[in-house]
Amino acid sequence: MGDKEIGSFPATPRTGSAAPTPPISAPPSQLHSPSLTRSPLLSTDDHIQPASKTPKSSTPRIRTPRFITPLGSPIRRALKLTRLDPHDAWLPITESRNGNAYYAAFHTLCSGIGIQALVLPVAFTFLGWSWGIITLTVTFIWQLYTLYLLVHLHESPETGMRYSRYLQLCNATFGEKLAKWFALFPILYLSAGTCITLIIIGAQSCRLFFNTVCGGTCSAQPPTNAEWYLIFTSAAVLLSQLPNLNSIAGVSLVGAITAIAYCTLIWVISVVEGRMPGVSYNPVKGRTEVIRIFDILNALGIIAFAFRGHNLILEIQATMPSDEKHPSRVPMWKGVKIAYTLVAMCLFPLAIAGYWAYGQMIPVDGGMLTALFAFHGQDTSQFLLGLTSLCVIISSLSSFQIYGMPAFDDMESLYVKKKKEPSPWWLRLIFRALFGYLCFFAAVAIPFLASFAGLIGGITLPVTLAYPCFMWVKVKKPKVYGPNWWLNWSLGLFGMALSGLLIAASLFVIIDNGVEFSFFNPA
Repeated sequence: MGDKEIGSFPATPRTGSAAPTPPISAPPSQLHSPSLTRSPLLSTDDHIQPASKTPKSSTPRIRTPRFITPLGSPIRRALKLTRLDPHDAWLPITESRNGNAYYAAFHTLCSGIGIQALVLPVAFTFLGWSWGIITLTVTFIWQLYTLYLLVHLHESPETGMRYSRYLQLCNATFGEKLAKWFALFPILYLSAGTCITLIIIGAQSCRLFFNTVCGGTCSAQPPTNAEWYLIFTSAAVLLSQLPNLNSIAGVSLVGAITAIAYCTLIWVISVVEGRMPGVSYNPVKGRTEVIRIFDILNALGIIAFAFRGHNLILEIQATMPSDEKHPSRVPMWKGVKIAYTLVAMCLFPLAIAGYWAYGQMIPVDGGMLTALFAFHGQDTSQFLLGLTSLCVIISSLSSFQIYGMPAFDDMESLYVKKKKEPSPWWLRLIFRALFGYLCFFAAVAIPFLASFAGLIGGITLPVTLAYPCFMWVKVKKPKVYGPNWWLNWSLGLFGMALSGLLIAASLFVIIDNGVEFSFFNPA
């Protein structure tokens, strides 16, 4: 929000002999689809001044062209300022605005289903059947409601702004200082931290795939664990050279299909193979009541972490055209509903079937994927095991692209704001390679990051469940003490309190159970 912004004011009749300034105009298609040009819509030093002719009557008639107020006629009638960011046409997230509901569904599904869903049965081991299902259902409904809020907060009819990034909306709502304190770190983690985790999971899946396909028949020396990390990262960096968010819609589609495939394969194979002998569904109880409570809170963090992608919703919606007759929230919400119907069809069977098949025996590290290879590696078709590993690899590569896009956007914005020109192709290549290999270094340095699912869920929970409620109250200003006001304040405050409890509980569980901190020793 600290960027320069351009404004449009109603034209003022000119007097005297000064030559009139020729009007600057642009068709609506250019405004909504900046990908048609690599030049900015307007320079930052210019103001849009609509053409006007001074009528013969003493009262001039002021006309406001349609392209100045794309979000609705109320602004045009009020002649309020419409502000556009001239740099958006050069940045990866907003460079192309020709997306649609299907693209939104692909991106949302690819970002919404991930490897973190495979540890949901671990949460059930502490919550049990009833509370596990209830908690998962309530959390799903809660996060779907906050998705609805974010989709409708993307465009502001009052100011004419499109908030194309989650942090941008936080800055506009809470102020830059508060946004940096409370939102910057969770958002950065959900981008860079998720990419680090994807490298860890993707590399481990590459090793599983190699061992499954090759087995004991290959004479070739398998790569070391660090080399698997490097192989996966290099593939992700190569794929990241696609220029903008819309250009990876096909990648997101492939990622979504493979994510649905491996989720379905894992729970179906587990059910077909049957329950493990001696399986128990009694909730795990700690040595003391305090430990028991903290274990339950840590389980809630695991469930919260299963629902990710809210930090990308505004970015995905920014790829769509929007005008007063066809606001972007309509196709975006349609895409979200399609995506989260499929998300529910993956997450609920995984959690329920996984807990049914393995009970308390479900591995804490890796969850269902580890259980599949540990318990059924010998009695399951090697083709199915190899296909499952391959789907995890492809899905992780695809998810890396969409979660890395906000970081690519931030890096390129530094150059764009300074040079007032788009990033050249060679600089874009350097930025994305630098980000990818920094994530590789972090993955090798802290390969145990994936073990902190409960802690990460607590840290990022406000981005998913709390901040959208506060932003809705601040921006939409519902009637004080009305039902909508009470609902959003209650959910927001409860989400913040729950986040603090989850962080404290997860730290306690980590310290109490112990974690093997194997720095620079990838497993």
